[in-house]
Amino acid sequence: MRRYGLSERQWERIKDLLPGREGHVGGASADNRLFVEAVLYRYRAGIPWRDLPAQFGDGKNVHRRLRRWCESGVIEQVFRHLAADRDNGYMMIDSTIVRVHQHSAGARKKGGADQAIGRSRGGLTSKIHAIVDAAGKAVALPLTPGKRADITEADRLLDEVDPTTFIADKAYDADPLIEKLEKRQITPVIPSRKNRRDPRKISSQLYKNRNIIERFFARLKQFRGIATRYDKLKSTFFAAAQLVSTIIGIN
Repeated sequence: MRRYGLSERQWERIKDLLPGREGHVGGASADNRLFVEAVLYRYRAGIPWRDLPAQFGDGKNVHRRLRRWCESGVIEQVFRHLAADRDNGYMMIDSTIVRVHQHSAGARKKGGADQAIGRSRGGLTSKIHAIVDAAGKAVALPLTPGKRADITEADRLLDEVDPTTFIADKAYDADPLIEKLEKRQITPVIPSRKNRRDPRKISSQLYKNRNIIERFFARLKQFRGIATRYDKLKSTFFAAAQLVSTIIGIN
């Protein structure tokens, strides 16, 4: 991907999934590509919306349009559509902590809405969990408060995928998860904790592939607006993480 834009291949993969395409009900959106590139620019550079270069138009309008796409589920649909084309040979799960900027705190909790911000000794944080396939594509991507344990999301995420082999680190070594994997005839490649009485034998060769998800998170955090959360609303930040994950997953 070009540093602040979409390659032709990336644009070809997503353009027919966006509102305003030819034959789609509603107004035409000939500037969809410019809008998507504006969102990517903002998160790549980690700048306030008002500091977007003039070529992208008014930053307030770009942000307002992103909010409409969040509420209508456009980005969620794009992510899930492309994630469905995945390699089921083996998958891996992990999570990464995102520091929350002070300006992103204080969103109004309408109806007790959870903004996925947690407080710990390190300050305010969010946590991005991910399941990635063998090609390095994110196929499941939830967002939780940073203090949430990794294992808490594994069971739910596993319902969304059907790999032959499932790779994870020791944080996911829990009997209920192992039993669920074995019941579904999915081979667990998860090292045993030191306190496990009967350690499991795993394939060290397969476990080495866990670096794929580490590289995914490294690419995701090259976008400064993802590495540090500046968005008050969970839905905005989550949509941005899904969009960036989708784009970097298109090879």
